[in-house]
Amino acid sequence: MPKRGLFLQAKTRWFLVGLALVFSLMLIMYLLECAPTPEGNGSLPGIIGETHGKEYYQALLQEQEEHYKSRATSLKRQIAQLKQELQEMSEKLRTAQEKKFSVSNGHQGTKEQSNDLLEFLHSQIDKAEVVVGAKLPSEYAVVPFESFNTMKVYQLEMGLTRHPEEKPMRKDRRDELVEVIEAGLEVINNPDEDDEDQENRGVDKVLFTETDFVEGYYRTERDKGTHYELFYKKPESGSYHRVTLFRPFGPLMKVKVETEDLSKAIINIIVPLSGRTETFAQFMHNYREVCIQQDKRTYLTVVYFGEEGLSEVKELLSNIDSESSFNNYTLIPLKEEFSRGRGLEVGSQAWDNGDVLLFFCDVDIYFTAGFLDTCRLNTEPGKKVFYPVVFSLYNPSIVYANLEAPPPVEQQLVYKKDSGFWRDFGFGMTCQYRTDFLTIGGFDLEVRGWGVEDVHLYRKYLREELIVVRTPVPGLFHLWHEKHCVDELTPEQYRMCIQSKAMNEASHPHLGMLVFRDEIEAHLRKQAFRTNNEPEA
Repeated sequence: MPKRGLFLQAKTRWFLVGLALVFSLMLIMYLLECAPTPEGNGSLPGIIGETHGKEYYQALLQEQEEHYKSRATSLKRQIAQLKQELQEMSEKLRTAQEKKFSVSNGHQGTKEQSNDLLEFLHSQIDKAEVVVGAKLPSEYAVVPFESFNTMKVYQLEMGLTRHPEEKPMRKDRRDELVEVIEAGLEVINNPDEDDEDQENRGVDKVLFTETDFVEGYYRTERDKGTHYELFYKKPESGSYHRVTLFRPFGPLMKVKVETEDLSKAIINIIVPLSGRTETFAQFMHNYREVCIQQDKRTYLTVVYFGEEGLSEVKELLSNIDSESSFNNYTLIPLKEEFSRGRGLEVGSQAWDNGDVLLFFCDVDIYFTAGFLDTCRLNTEPGKKVFYPVVFSLYNPSIVYANLEAPPPVEQQLVYKKDSGFWRDFGFGMTCQYRTDFLTIGGFDLEVRGWGVEDVHLYRKYLREELIVVRTPVPGLFHLWHEKHCVDELTPEQYRMCIQSKAMNEASHPHLGMLVFRDEIEAHLRKQAFRTNNEPEA
């Protein structure tokens, strides 16, 4: 049994050896069959074939060397061609980008022009008072900063209706401040090589967020740009990061040039009225001098509420008709309670001669011929409406208290801080085309009484795709008259009426003189007493 096992093991061993030999032989035959042959010769020199001399091998090597040189030259030529094509493609791409940039800016710019523009913008920073202070002639030449945080803006130029602080309501104002804060964060979190704050770079870099913004200041130099100073601070840190930014104003660019013919632009002046016949007589005096004698392109619509005083109004219109041959007017009597919005709505509906430019006017308004053309220039049907800011005159008995009597109205029409103010909270005087007024839905006739209906109409225009031109204009005055705030007004209307009444009386210094009148008179009496009791020299 053991011999038989040894015999089987020896037989298996020889069988495996034989199999390995057969496999080795087949591998050698495959390698010989698949071996590559050199170019230009069917056999391997020196291995199979004839015996060659030294010259043969040198010639063969030279031939192979020339072949490789030719191949290398061809590859170099192809590489050079590819580089040239790549450069041409890059040049075309750059040219296309420059054209796109120039088209988006309204002109065919070039690389040189772009560089000039960058140099100009940097020069704006150099000229502005950002890094180095400027010599100023007086304290009045200082351009003050306004400060802000993430919630409010603290402003100096408040006007009469704004507060010392405001929460930005306009979207563009909010977006501007948010953009500036985010730009400051980008500068801090990704410093350039030339930034002074180099120690924050490295493994311990700290990222700042909007919550780390503390406060900022900004001011605008009208011919240079807006300067921002921003401050950031981590709660646990004792140091602040200051970021100075500047938004330079670019060069002027032409948008469009138009010629406007105003010779046929008729203005329908609509005046709602109830009583106040003496004031209406003064209004018609102004209307005759400006509209009938000078402008000659207006129509007058008077909507009169009630019967008391109606006959006097009819007589005034009739007299002007007979004296000036003027009949371009309509008197619409309404037996209703006075509502300014209702009167303007009725006056607008009464016009049936196509589209026309409407001027909503009060009886205590004084305007010039120049203002009428301003009204025409700043309105366009379907595109623009005009909301001028009226210059409101103070109480002449206070302004001209040092005179025996106030001067005539024409001499009171001056733009001084002691004579009046820009009524930037009033939206009653407005110019718009009749089609725009009807399309927007007119006044909210649910509103009765004073004030609010004008604001509602103004807000309607702001929500439409119309340009609202809002600006102070010369030639439009609100003459002073005593205000009466009736009990029938809503609380909001009554509050607005009282505020308007208070602001309408006099300037701050004049009101101060009235408030401290007793104190001033006491001082004058003391001075007179001392003078009378001084011993004669």
